[in-house]
Amino acid sequence: MHAATRTAIYRRLRAANPAPTTELEHHSPFELLVAVMLSAHTTDKSVNAATRILFPVANTPEAILALGVEGLKPYIRSVGLYNTKSQNLIGLCRQLVERHGGRLPGDRASLEALPGVGRKTANIILNMVFGQTEIAVDTHIFRVANRTGLAPG
Repeated sequence: MHAATRTAIYRRLRAANPAPTTELEHHSPFELLVAVMLSAHTTDKSVNAATRILFPVANTPEAILALGVEGLKPYIRSVGLYNTKSQNLIGLCRQLVERHGGRLPGDRASLEALPGVGRKTANIILNMVFGQTEIAVDTHIFRVANRTGLAPG
């Protein structure tokens, strides 16, 4: 695909959606991190159902850590892979408290070092929380971008 065609596509996308955001419900950077982490292999609708129950009870690393793995599971049971995600979320909260003073780190390496956080999740946090120019690419976006020639594979 020629650069001019790519530029035209980007302009049309920007015009159609000038201020893209997430459908995940959140009120803080930490809540966004939790929601994005829970969203792997599940729908935003399921994540929002879980976080509507979880966040009124525990919406800080310390509060989720206090629930423990078994205490967390009932809140996130509606999301796929909740057993693994509950363990990762407790590990994530522990590291945030012990290594980052309960705050989200603003660099890729530190984010990706957190349990359950990969490149896609890190990119979302870096973009939405820290204003960095990052794009979250999942397998579907990757496939479409390569098939259309929008991005070389």
